[in-house]
Amino acid sequence: MTGAAVATEPLDRQLPMPFHPPLPTPLPKKRLPAGRPREWYVSHNRRLKAMRLAIALLDSGVYQPSSAGNHRIRVTAERMGIHPPSDTTCRMVRALIRYGR
Repeated sequence: MTGAAVATEPLDRQLPMPFHPPLPTPLPKKRLPAGRPREWYVSHNRRLKAMRLAIALLDSGVYQPSSAGNHRIRVTAERMGIHPPSDTTCRMVRALIRYGR
C-alpha cells in the first residue's frame, strides 16, 4: 500500500447525521364550555399559559424555580409570541417547575 492511500472508516462506523425530530403539530382547538363564571375562564387560560411557559423554560434548561425570575419568564413569553404574563402567572410557572421535577 502506498503512502498516498487514505484510510476511511467503514460506513457503519461513521457518525450518523444529526436527527431533527419533526415539529409537533398543534392540537385542534376546542370551544370552552359555556355557562361558567368569568373567573373560571380567566383562571383556565392563566393555567394554560403558565403550563406552556413552564414547558418552554424546562426545554431551555431552566430546572430550578429560583432560576425563573419574572424577567426571564417574560422574555420567554416574548420569544414564544404570547402576551407578557402577570406576576400571578409567573408565580404559577415557578410552582409548575417546582412540582414538575
